[in-house]
Amino acid sequence: MSDEPVDDRDVEGPDEPRDDRDVDGLEAPRDGPDERQPRPDDTAGSDPRPDAGPPATDDAAGPNLETDGEGVVGDSPNPEPTYPDPDDDIGGISTPPDDEEMPLADHIEEMVLRLAVVLLFGAGGTAIGLLWASNAIEFVWFNVFPYDAGEVPPPHVYNPLELWLTRIKISSLLGIMIALPAFVYECYLFMRPGLYPNERKYYLAAVPTSVVLGAIGMLFSYVLVLPILFRYFTYYAEGSANIAYALGDTFNLIITLMGFLAIVFQIPLFIMLAIMMGVTTRRWLAQKRLYFWAGFAGLSFMFTLDPTGMAPILVAVTMILLFEGTLFILKWVGRT
Repeated sequence: MSDEPVDDRDVEGPDEPRDDRDVDGLEAPRDGPDERQPRPDDTAGSDPRPDAGPPATDDAAGPNLETDGEGVVGDSPNPEPTYPDPDDDIGGISTPPDDEEMPLADHIEEMVLRLAVVLLFGAGGTAIGLLWASNAIEFVWFNVFPYDAGEVPPPHVYNPLELWLTRIKISSLLGIMIALPAFVYECYLFMRPGLYPNERKYYLAAVPTSVVLGAIGMLFSYVLVLPILFRYFTYYAEGSANIAYALGDTFNLIITLMGFLAIVFQIPLFIMLAIMMGVTTRRWLAQKRLYFWAGFAGLSFMFTLDPTGMAPILVAVTMILLFEGTLFILKWVGRT
């Protein structure tokens, strides 16, 4: 045994507990005994155990995202965007249940195909009407003039194609009557994905109502407006000229008035739909009635080409009566 003193560095004594207090005498917070994180030098020279798996990467704890201070620059953890359900509210505005995005070319193609169906119905109705066009011309001619059966002035033809053009025009009325329901229904099918359920209900109710009101308007024109108008024309022309009505010009006036009054009789439907959908109220329409009257008069003189003013006056009075009658019915049923 050597008498030389042993170097303190060669003698390992028992581990003394370290004082974790800081310089101020306060104990530093420590994690639990099992939560102390090893330093990088503790494991630098150690050999990995055979049964140990690969070292853990950042993917286990989450993606390593690079940011620029305002947002994520690297790959997003969800690369595929998510879209809201069509039935959910987006920004406080709900979308129709069947609404979906379509390319513009698909919309145009669908619209063209639906218009082609309407034109097919109209062309078929016009072709059928040509079979009885001559009988229809005779029937209309002898019923719109205020004469007895034997005193009605015969129609006069002033160009070679006037009779055929008049046949086509009178046949087109039948084609329009057949194509109108098809047009309204095809419009409904085209707009259906973008309509809410309550709007679909109103539209479907408006389809047959519109057709019925159009037929009533044409019948009203044929039974009441045209006889009054031709009575007036005959009255101021009898004493100064021989009456000889041209076939083409006479039927142009007849077809124009019948078609325009078919549109005029849609006024009650438009008012009812506007009130039911919350666009306006009966009280507001009643307060602005003078403006509507002026608009009706302007439309009548614009679309009814009669220099005497008789036809525009009859049409304007009809429009005002329809407007006021609808407001009266709404007030009677308690709508405000």
